Amino acid sequence: MTHTPLFVESLTDFRRRKTNTVSIGHLKLGSDFPIRIQSMTTTDTMNTVASVEQIIRMVDAGCELVRLTAPSINEAENLAAIKKELQKRGCHVPLVADIHFTPNAAEMAARIVEKVRINPGNYADKKKFQILEYTDQDYASELDRIREKFIPLLNICKEYGTALRIGTNHGSLSDRILSRYGDTPLGMVESAMEFLRIAEDQGFHNLVLSMKASNPQVMVQAYRLLVQTMNENNMHYPLHLGVTEAGDGDDGRIKSALGIGALLEDGIGDTIRVSLTEDPEFEVPVAKQLVARYENRATNNEKEITPISNFFKVNSELFYSYKKRDCTAIANFGGKNVPRVIANFSNKELQIEDLAQIGYSYAAETDKWNMSELGADYVFLGNQQPKFMLPIGLKAIYEPNTWNNLSDKSNAFPLFNAGNFNTSTAFSSSLNFLLLSTTEIWEEEIFNKIIEQKNFVLIIQSSHKNSLPDLRNTLGLLAEKNISIPVVYGLNYEIQSNTNTAIEINMLYSSTDCGSLLIDGFGDGIFFLDENLPQKRLNDIAFGILQAARTRISKTEYISCPSCGRTLFDLQETTALIRKRTDHLKGIKIAIMGCIVNGPGEMADAHYGYVGSGPGKITLYKGKEVVKKSVEAAQAVDLLIDLIREDGNWVEISN
Repeated sequence: MTHTPLFVESLTDFRRRKTNTVSIGHLKLGSDFPIRIQSMTTTDTMNTVASVEQIIRMVDAGCELVRLTAPSINEAENLAAIKKELQKRGCHVPLVADIHFTPNAAEMAARIVEKVRINPGNYADKKKFQILEYTDQDYASELDRIREKFIPLLNICKEYGTALRIGTNHGSLSDRILSRYGDTPLGMVESAMEFLRIAEDQGFHNLVLSMKASNPQVMVQAYRLLVQTMNENNMHYPLHLGVTEAGDGDDGRIKSALGIGALLEDGIGDTIRVSLTEDPEFEVPVAKQLVARYENRATNNEKEITPISNFFKVNSELFYSYKKRDCTAIANFGGKNVPRVIANFSNKELQIEDLAQIGYSYAAETDKWNMSELGADYVFLGNQQPKFMLPIGLKAIYEPNTWNNLSDKSNAFPLFNAGNFNTSTAFSSSLNFLLLSTTEIWEEEIFNKIIEQKNFVLIIQSSHKNSLPDLRNTLGLLAEKNISIPVVYGLNYEIQSNTNTAIEINMLYSSTDCGSLLIDGFGDGIFFLDENLPQKRLNDIAFGILQAARTRISKTEYISCPSCGRTLFDLQETTALIRKRTDHLKGIKIAIMGCIVNGPGEMADAHYGYVGSGPGKITLYKGKEVVKKSVEAAQAVDLLIDLIREDGNWVEISN
């Protein structure tokens, strides 16, 4: 299905998507204002003091909007006490009430706080996970029922000047939407559009929309489709961006940067939340780091990206559904191969223990190598030759002269650059690498030689400050010229700062740049070019990006919601415990949800679910099916593991 025109005006010239301005109390939101940063409390909304103190910490960290859960009318009413105490302490941050299932709580909250968020999948629906056949008349009757429940909230929002977010979640689409549109980005968009059309009919426009999913690929496709749908209907509402249930640590940051960054790169997004299974104060710095990249982005357009490809404009369907780029398989790159990871030890004499950083540990007592699931595929050694035999499975890459002088080239390959490619006469008969900037590729002599070669993998490095559009444009030009060789992303952000900051920025920027391309089907590998940063961290980030993009599954995936006032157990502690027991189960997806609101629906495509169902009680799921209900929390992790064993998915840890 082809969608035209594109969801953005330009894929190479950055500009914010033009939106209406929405007022959230004193805060203005939209394209004429900075991208706003928000987070959500983890306290019990009935605990006024704890909520106020956490909100103040969030604001001190840089949070501009704060969301609190209001699962019942009691919590909604207590928002007034929280707001009063905040004002007493001199904190005037706009508050957002998060509503699921309870219209009366939304109507109460709309009289108190500056913004209400509703989920169209469950605001007027009780989800039963039933696939029903709806005639057009049945469907129209359902929409009339929604209208009847939704209009009272709209009237209150108009009276009190309250903003409203229509926040679709991938995992909690209504049975009605699932029956007609399926569990798809299109279904997510239509879920929001049903409510948006009612709001517009009622003359209410103080609206924000969101399309959240735990799978960044689904999330990005849904937002793109929403923007295109709104454009076709002359609607220009601001968007809130977020990858829901992203998890914690690097995984949560990588997934968030991949999904949020992909959209920010194209000028989409007016407020963001990084949803981590950590205290909300730790979400804010990550969000600020993501947003900072775009504060002066328009000024970087002075250096024009040329020539400009029309490939993605003509093939716009690639932005709405995944299709892997067709390219020739060369060795284990391209074709049907998973993307590869290349490590860099070119700046030092390689020692056996160094390889533990990239997934290879040596046991001297048995004289054997052990390879982890995060074992790099290749290592670039530059001009130095190791004094020991590399483990089987790890191949070496050298500078051309060093490679040419090797006596054994069976698992060794040369890496050329623009300076030596044209003058070299010695090439590997099976695999060569060519590192070029996005401008060097099009130098006539180099370009002609690329066409002649049949066994090259191209490593491309952006020569523009705006890396993603530059890399994407280059991929489009290669497609237009029918060049189908594998492409690896050469990444180097040259951050002049301390190591921790440099690692953080490399993680967020690379997740955005190459991760965004990978979820669209483009890319055959990752190579961090900076040899001075810790290779273990870079190797973990590379595999994390491939996992988040669902292009190479190398570890257990945890779909873990950020804690909030609805959470019925210590989410961070439980996530850490489950991770400790199960993180060796490659390819298994485990959802850890604090309450039933983020339960079976929000888990989307998880294999197993661990969901809070009451104080001290856990319900276990297989997919979306309940298999053990209200078990004691003390036994729940063991029972989860028993369930995995029963399915034949458990693997013992080898010593």
